[in-house]
Amino acid sequence: MKGPAIFLAQFMGDQAPFNTLEGILDWAASLGYKGIQIPTWDSRCIDLEKAAQSKDYCDELKGKFSERGLEITELSTHLQGQLVAVHPAYDLMFNSFAPEQVRKNPAARTEWAIQQVKYAASASAKLGLNAHATFSGALLWHTLYPWPQRPAGLVEAGFAELAKRWLPILDLYDDCGVDVCYELHPGEDLHDGISFERFLEACNNHPRAKILYDPSHFILQQMDYLGFIDEYHSRIAAFHVKDAEFIPSAKSGVYGGYQSWVDRPGRFRSLGDGQIDFKGIFSRLCKYQYTGWAVMEWECCLKHPEDGAREGAPFIKNHMIRKAEKAFDDFAAVDPDQALNNKILGL
Repeated sequence: MKGPAIFLAQFMGDQAPFNTLEGILDWAASLGYKGIQIPTWDSRCIDLEKAAQSKDYCDELKGKFSERGLEITELSTHLQGQLVAVHPAYDLMFNSFAPEQVRKNPAARTEWAIQQVKYAASASAKLGLNAHATFSGALLWHTLYPWPQRPAGLVEAGFAELAKRWLPILDLYDDCGVDVCYELHPGEDLHDGISFERFLEACNNHPRAKILYDPSHFILQQMDYLGFIDEYHSRIAAFHVKDAEFIPSAKSGVYGGYQSWVDRPGRFRSLGDGQIDFKGIFSRLCKYQYTGWAVMEWECCLKHPEDGAREGAPFIKNHMIRKAEKAFDDFAAVDPDQALNNKILGL
């Protein structure tokens, strides 16, 4: 495993050092981070179209990172990926994710989003990256609760259409040698293990369809986030280190009662302030030989972001495990002896 790393999306701002790439890289490096996940919708961080077309530009960009002892972990198209599939009920709310020229034009917006995600495939290849972070988008989310009763075949049709939109993208990423890591997230049709399995089936188990593992979204759904690693470790190719807590309430539950983040039973917290068992997570990822980055995504509803970032790097570093190269009891091992083995077995 590599790390610690940080996702810049929640930290870019209008004030120095957060308003320029150079400034925020200096800040991240000073805190002890070694990797940076880039939000590609922020032009201050990257010109995505140019990166897709120019190896020289990508080399120059990588140089800015390496000068500060940093690496690019993954490019992120979370906002663009969301727009690959949008139900009309969410058109107005998601319009702000797209440029002005394609707003209020769902077909043009979808075409723009797909092209953006494709640009990220070529850019990732030119940057020497092997994983990419994104969202799946959603056509079925408004039917999440089975009331009114879902018509027969609706779910299958929804995942068939989602796969139809993503398969050409997945094929391009395959050509570029890059995994598409879907963050399983409420609001996306891919939000848990079962929905990911449905998508895999619709995509003919495409080898590039992978998972960005973020336990915070699983504790908010009251899932077994440790067992999830046991079930899906072969598909986990990216990792958001994000804490959360679920405090049972007599008034609301996993749906949240339309409350703000600070008042919901389930809410995101800074690393170490929530309920996530990170020792268990890092142990399981070590067991299954996860070799990607451990990237902090900060979304706490209480703590100041700069404090969360300052505490995040040592938290991740202290949880990373260097896998043992030999068994602890090898000192007592003996050379193979079939005759001895037979005697022990009574043969």
